[in-house]
Amino acid sequence: MKKTVTIFGSSRPREGEPQYEEARRLGYLLAEAGFLVCNGGFAGIMEASARGAREAGGESIGVTLNAFGARATVYVDTEINAGSLLARVEKLIELGDAYVVVKGGTGTLVELAIVWEYMNKGLMPVKPFFVLGQFWEPVVTTLAEELAWEGSESASRYITVARTPEDIVERLRKEWNHG
Repeated sequence: MKKTVTIFGSSRPREGEPQYEEARRLGYLLAEAGFLVCNGGFAGIMEASARGAREAGGESIGVTLNAFGARATVYVDTEINAGSLLARVEKLIELGDAYVVVKGGTGTLVELAIVWEYMNKGLMPVKPFFVLGQFWEPVVTTLAEELAWEGSESASRYITVARTPEDIVERLRKEWNHG
């Protein structure tokens, strides 16, 4: 069975913008490596990663929510509709064997925080967990410093800052002895 990589990120980037193209490349490389892409199913980073997966001959799952009044991107192969925002986040986490957090807003921050907290509190197994690029690095660094001050310095070990999509795919291949 294919390993699934859940990607969290903004719905704002559009085709041709650097964040969109980076997420598209990420989806492409993940699918090319034989992984299944999972995301929130809508526009922006979600569309880009699903599109990249399709362009590489792979597949993607989109976990959507009716409350947003949007339709799933045409690049999603399988759509799962969640009943609430929290149920959507829970399903994205449940489906993932690894997680990648790309630039986003408060929704993406919630997703990053929930995955991190679940791993930190032992509420889920430790899985590969990445933030892509420099956007989240100051947030992760600040929280890691604060957690160390509170005596939970080991919590920072759950997140890896990755510079490029290639870095993530290379690390996942090594982690899972894949390819």
